[in-house]
Formats: sequence, structure tokens, C-alpha cells
Amino acid sequence: MYVIIAPIQVKEGYLDQFIEAIIDDAKGSVNDEPGCLRFDVIQDAGDPNRIWLYEVYKDEDAFQAHTQAPHFIRWRDATQDMREQGIQGAGRGSKNIWPPDGEWK
Repeated sequence: MYVIIAPIQVKEGYLDQFIEAIIDDAKGSVNDEPGCLRFDVIQDAGDPNRIWLYEVYKDEDAFQAHTQAPHFIRWRDATQDMREQGIQGAGRGSKNIWPPDGEWK
């Protein structure tokens, strides 16, 4: 498994637009990418403009394919000016521990 835990800081005034765009990307990921096993969008309890993405892919190649998918490119381009730049993901390329890889549905 290839796991991404990514914080995104949304600029003030763009939250609703950003959420609409990221939901489009999340739906495209789980519906159209066989290598995407999970794509959760989470709003931080302490900062509503902080969005966390939790993404699980079969492997790194599946994640790389995700970055070339039309829905990802549409999201990336549409939200470029909505996101603070320079915030790094907490778990890019992390390894899944539980549940074990063979138990994912």
C-alpha cells in the first residue's frame, strides 16, 4: 500500500469552492482509478480552513497514475490560487500497518 496524509490550508474566502473541487477529485479517484483504494477528505476541528486528505493506493505507481488523471489535473488547476503553498504532507508514501494489505476491500 502507498498512503498519503496531506494537510491543505485553504485561503480565507475559498472554502466552499475548494470543498466542491476536492470532492470532485475524490469521487473521480475512487470511481475511476482501480489503484485508488480510499480517498477521504477531512476538515480540521480546530481550523475549518485546514483540510486533510487521507489517500490509499495499491502502490506508488497507482499514486503516480492519480497525478495524471483528468479529475486530479482539473482539481490542481482550479484550486491553485485557493491553497496556501509550501505545506508538506505528513505521510507521503507511508506504509500501511492495519488493516493488513490483504484485508482491504
